[in-house]
Amino acid sequence: MLIRIDPNSRMPLFEQVAASVRGAIAHGEVAPGERLPPARELSASLDINLHTVLRAYQLLRDEGAVELRRGRGAIVTGSAPDRAELVDAIDRLVALARRLDIPPAVLTTEIEERWTR
Repeated sequence: MLIRIDPNSRMPLFEQVAASVRGAIAHGEVAPGERLPPARELSASLDINLHTVLRAYQLLRDEGAVELRRGRGAIVTGSAPDRAELVDAIDRLVALARRLDIPPAVLTTEIEERWTR
């Protein structure tokens, strides 16, 4: 699994790490039950702070994409592919809305209208 970050992006580094992992899960590069790289190893390879990687892993845990186990690291959950695909799509939608300067309230209204169709 290749994790990419863009230091020039407005998106915080921990969100970039989480988005990259989500993308890898959604595209089948990482399967349920597989371990993610240890946080210390990943932070060294990306040349970012260890706590940045830990925050990304915690975000993924909160989303249900990974389980964090002391001594065993981050393990991809069985529900991760579906959730990762959804969160990845939402991230792309939010990025597009920001680029088009669409306020969150307008985006929310658009989503709600389509949901009720």
